[in-house]
Amino acid sequence: MEAAARRRQQPGAAGGPGAQPGASFLQARHSSVKADEAASTAPFHLDLWFYFTLQNWILDFGRPIAMLVFPLEWFPLSKPSVGDYFHMAYNIITPFLLLKLIERSPRTLPRSMIYVSIITFIMGASIHLVGDSVNHRLIFSGYQNHLSVRENPIIKNLKPETLIDSFELLYYYDEYLGHSLWYIPFFLILFMYFSGCFTPTKTESVMPGAALLLVVPSGLYYWYLVTEGQIFILFIFTFFAMLALVLHQKRKRLFLDSNGLFLFYSFAITLLLVALWVAWLWNDPVLRKKYPGVIYVPEPWAFYTLHVSSRH
Repeated sequence: MEAAARRRQQPGAAGGPGAQPGASFLQARHSSVKADEAASTAPFHLDLWFYFTLQNWILDFGRPIAMLVFPLEWFPLSKPSVGDYFHMAYNIITPFLLLKLIERSPRTLPRSMIYVSIITFIMGASIHLVGDSVNHRLIFSGYQNHLSVRENPIIKNLKPETLIDSFELLYYYDEYLGHSLWYIPFFLILFMYFSGCFTPTKTESVMPGAALLLVVPSGLYYWYLVTEGQIFILFIFTFFAMLALVLHQKRKRLFLDSNGLFLFYSFAITLLLVALWVAWLWNDPVLRKKYPGVIYVPEPWAFYTLHVSSRH
């Protein structure tokens, strides 16, 4: 009895006089997290999905449009443009929203992978910021997006010719390295979050009205992301992985919750829009030359410089 009493009074024991502040709270919180993972389902994150969709449309899709709308005198070619400031805001706000989304996941996700993905995402988006800024500045000088770097009239006559190699390096940083470091961790984070969006209750596998209103603009934005970013292979791989996970979990009688359904339907709409886009431009000879190979997905801005701006 005396030994038991001494153990109860031993410093540092949970709830004892010498216990570290917050020790019992951490134990309680740890157990509650496990209980939540086993039994709870996250409600639809209307605020996060709304902010996410809004900032995607304004800061990503809207930045090249803003560059064309705002007077050139306000943002000289030797200084950052309004689109660059949009891009800077995107590089800060998007990682923040992704982290908030991960925090609300009913399932505990690997923190190290999340941190590395966010860091890589910011690095890739920042590389893209510089390359894309110079590329859009070149448009004001006559650069045509539907042509390759060496085929552009303002590039192929540069002297010495080694300058062309520098512009091709810039294009590589913008369209290949920047996009890879940007989009691979982006889709990885979304998939990791999606993996926790399952519920054992089929009645909870339904999208609220607010989600139905957001799913179309969300899917339309991802269409722009996939086509302009030239990441169809990454997107289709992610979508099929999501589909495979849904079928696997269905065997365990687990169903997608409202957040999982929102992501899945957004990607399904994106796939449909990409298919319609490719079918519409299937026989375009100029774009076919620009995007050779089996995977033919033209960029919207290449279509714009070829068929829209050239008419004005």
